[in-house]
Amino acid sequence: MRVLISGSTGFIGDALVRRLSATGHQPVRLVRSNPPDSVPSVRWNPAERSIEPGALDGIDAVVHLAGESIASSRWTDAQKARILDSRVDTTTTLADAIATASNPPSVFLCGSAIGLYGDRGDERVDETSSASDDFAAVVSQSWEAAAQPAETDRTRVAYLRTGIVLDPSGGALREQLPFFRLGLGGRIGSGRQWFSWISLRDEVDAILHLLQADDVTGPVNLTAPNPVTNAEFTKALGSALGRPTLLPTPRIALWARLGRELSRTLLEGGAHVSPGVLLASGYQFVDPEIRPALDDMLR
Repeated sequence: MRVLISGSTGFIGDALVRRLSATGHQPVRLVRSNPPDSVPSVRWNPAERSIEPGALDGIDAVVHLAGESIASSRWTDAQKARILDSRVDTTTTLADAIATASNPPSVFLCGSAIGLYGDRGDERVDETSSASDDFAAVVSQSWEAAAQPAETDRTRVAYLRTGIVLDPSGGALREQLPFFRLGLGGRIGSGRQWFSWISLRDEVDAILHLLQADDVTGPVNLTAPNPVTNAEFTKALGSALGRPTLLPTPRIALWARLGRELSRTLLEGGAHVSPGVLLASGYQFVDPEIRPALDDMLR
């Protein structure tokens, strides 16, 4: 398959490019400026809702991963607008291009997030569960809604509701490792909040699986089948590193760094998310359990 990828230089996107190349597919980067390597690329300008003419020529599938990081800085009003606009503008640009193409790609996998479900306590949620009404949920709902015009009898659309992606090369785990290696890592708050995670290699392999799962449309939770609580994750990470995790992380330190709203949304709340659609489609996880997954990542 020839696969066009937005956000292709990011944590997940770059891993996807490498995996596609390694498995005999042809990745194409969708970029705003010069690409970082010799992988074929096409240009776009989402702020202007424009994309290079002929960008979809010969493209079999589109994977859309671009968007302002939701955890890069405090959620000021301006930052919230950037987060939302970056997802709506990029998705609208791609969806319009796909919908009007004379020979559109057969599948459009659009990024989304389990933040759509909000903080659900111990309730178990799957793709049929309702959305929350907080900012993170609004972002994910708007993201998915912007992709809907691409869905036609010629193009299948699925929404990648991704959990917390774990790999020492980036994302949340890379941020936490320095503290845990110093023995300063600990549970957050009560530690009872759910932590719905997925390894980077399962994230990427699941995307490859969904590119060819012709009967899968709509929302798909990209999370491991065995979520854990924050306290369980903390203990597993400390064990993998051989370091103690006795002291809880002070809320005041999180609030000082991230602000209260971002901290409460991403770290102090959570949802017990099940990957029902992914499992039903036949996907087999490489990393279903947190302890062996962390052990293997950090070996």
